[in-house]
Order: sequence, then C-alpha cells, then structure tokens
Amino acid sequence: MNFKNIIFVLIVILFIFQIIVTKESKKEKADNSKPLVALSTFSLYDVAKHISGDSIKLIMILPFGVDAHSFEPTPKLMADIDRSDLVVYSGAGLEPWIDGFEFKNRVINMSEHVRLREMNPDAHHHGHHHKNHNSIDPHYWQDIENMVLVTNLISEELIKISPKNRELYLNNRDNYVKMLKKLDNDYRSSLSTCQGDTIIVNHNAFSYLANNYNFSVEALSGLSPEAQPSAKNMIKLIEHVKEHNISTIFFESFVSDKAIKNIAAEAKVSVDILQPLGNITADEADKNLTFEDIMRMNLDKISKAMKCQ
Repeated sequence: MNFKNIIFVLIVILFIFQIIVTKESKKEKADNSKPLVALSTFSLYDVAKHISGDSIKLIMILPFGVDAHSFEPTPKLMADIDRSDLVVYSGAGLEPWIDGFEFKNRVINMSEHVRLREMNPDAHHHGHHHKNHNSIDPHYWQDIENMVLVTNLISEELIKISPKNRELYLNNRDNYVKMLKKLDNDYRSSLSTCQGDTIIVNHNAFSYLANNYNFSVEALSGLSPEAQPSAKNMIKLIEHVKEHNISTIFFESFVSDKAIKNIAAEAKVSVDILQPLGNITADEADKNLTFEDIMRMNLDKISKAMKCQ
C-alpha cells in the first residue's frame, strides 16, 4: 500500500470515528434532556419501563443479580438517586439503606399506596388460613391488584413530570393493566383445580400469591432469606414432603440452595427456582424478561408442583 492509499484509509477511519462520536454525543444529550426517574426494585422498574416507553431515563437502583434484602448502594448510585426528578422505592422495610437519606425532589414510598399483609416472620407455615399480625410482608407486588395500584400511581407521577406525553402514558397504562388482569385470570383458572394445596420454598416471599389463589406455603425460613433454618424445621419439611407426596420444592436465585437441596435429596424430590421478583438475575435481564414473563413461568412451575389440571 502506497503513501496516498494509507492517507486515504486514515481519513476514512477518522470520518467514521467522527460519525460515531457525534451519534453518541447526540444520544447523550437526548438522554440528559429526559426526566430522570429512579426505581428501587424490578417490579416497579418494569411498570415504569412499559408506561414511559423511551420518554424517560430510568434508573433501576437495585443492580440485576443482587438480592434486595442485603443491597447497599454505591456513592455514585446515591448521587444519581439524589439528582432524580422522581424516586420510587418499594418500602415496607425492604430497603434499609433508605433510612436517613434526604431526597431533593419527589419521592414515593410505594408500600404506603398498596395493601399490605401482616404476618409472623418466625412462623414457617404461611398459608391463606394463617393470620399473624407481628410484621409486614414486603413482597406486595405478588398481588396483582397491588400491581394495578402501582401502575396507576406511576402513570400519574410520570404525567406530572412530562405532561406532553400524557396520552402515551395513559394508553400504555391501560395496556399494562389489561395484561395484569389477564394474568390474574390465568392464575385463578390454572390454580382452581389442583391435587395439592401447598408449595415448599426456602423463604416465604409468596404469601400474597398464596392468599389470593387459595394455596399454602411451607417455608424453610420466615420472611428473611438470610435466616438459618433449624434442624427441626428441616426434619418437619422432609416429613411434610413425604406425607403429602410433593414432587418439587423451590429456592431462589439470590440465596443459598444448600439446605433446600439437602431436603430434596433426603425426600427424593426435584428442586426448581421460583422467582419472587424483588429482583431478577443478570441472565434474566439479558433475555429482556418482563414481570409478566416471570410471573407466567412461576405459574407454570406452581401448577406442576401442585398437580393442577
């Protein structure tokens, strides 16, 4: 290659580089001109994403693949939260890092706008016929009616931030609520005729689901996924699995599966993941799975575990 050809190639490369830089610069300016909304959990983020389309810059506070119960935000993330036009956090004790944080702009504790269940965190049998009143279960997004309330409120707040997109938000809200109601109907239909009436999990993040669809939850630990199960509880669950001919027991992506796998091995049953949707894994995020996608996966697994028709 002669000198002239080399110069020509370099000019072409420089030209392409300038185009890329210009595009990135325009994209960055466009993003910076959009309102900024931070949301603490996946269920809240999924609603905002579907309602806002591409009109809002969204921050999911909880990184994909991180357990909501033990997360601590970095200083950079706290700075992003601080400059957000709106912050929506789940509440009900799910985010202890929020205590003492002073927000500059609009902030919503979503747990104050939904229906919460009270239950005993030390109890291990949490079913629809058990009523304990010692603590709040923070997993309220497992209740479809709560998710409708969440959707309506987030839509209202986005309209306040960006009134020019009101029609877009209302239309997207209606579509999302329609999806939620169909999801609720499918759960009721699928779980209405089951041979079993109980699922077994490592920690009880599913009391809202059980309460709404008339089944029970046996949990190795209470509301806290970090709680260490006692030998007594493990023995009781093994006996329960054998007595009720349960074929599958469940654990979560973000907690140790050692104890639940020991129970499965002893009881000679299979083990599967049931996703409580406080957060999703990095792999689930890469697949662009939505709240609806994962709730339907959960429904399929619960239906099979309880031998539903």
